[in-house]
Amino acid sequence: MSQRHAHILAVDDDDRLRELLKRFLTREGHDVTAAKDAASARKLMATMSFDLVILDVMMPGEDGLSLLKSVRDKKQDTPIILLTARGLPAERIEGLKIGADDYLSKPFEPEELVLRIASILKRAVPEAPAEEIKLSGMVFHVAKGELRKDGRIVRLTESETQLLSILAQRAGAAISRHDLAMLTAAGVERSVDVQVTRLRRKIERDPREPVHLQTVRGVGYRLTGE
Repeated sequence: MSQRHAHILAVDDDDRLRELLKRFLTREGHDVTAAKDAASARKLMATMSFDLVILDVMMPGEDGLSLLKSVRDKKQDTPIILLTARGLPAERIEGLKIGADDYLSKPFEPEELVLRIASILKRAVPEAPAEEIKLSGMVFHVAKGELRKDGRIVRLTESETQLLSILAQRAGAAISRHDLAMLTAAGVERSVDVQVTRLRRKIERDPREPVHLQTVRGVGYRLTGE
């Protein structure tokens, strides 16, 4: 999978590290804007859009945790990676509580930072759902809400179509019974369980040993294709 290129704001009072971040991340294909302190970062964030922020915690004047809290208080969800001093777990914990997406302890390997950036950007912009999902000889067309076998439509009730569509749109992810009840006409979790049982009879080779519509213990259900 190709890496998504992003506009990154690097905030650090260390001139050498700031230049290193800019040079290394630019070489990786990202657009990088640098700021030497929280005040400069605030001005940049007020006028420019960033896909991700790398934020040093220990800076003169306003520190990184204060800037992070301000960003989250404004309901801004830009992903933020904190750069923290090694050996200060309380600092990292506080950052995660406030809303940091990840942290790295100084000194760090640039390659590790690149991997963490890629992981966060992938989560921030998930891949589009598949147009079709194969289910034991059948194909479910997500946009059309149609289940076909050998080109012929397999009849589903409206409730079954709703349930299968929601699961298919987030294929591979566990969805809680409560959310499924709210997102479908089921209304209550027990009705979701009934619809799941009925749907398994239509899409599973052996409904007693489901391969595609799986139960996630303590959570709900997930759909997986072939």
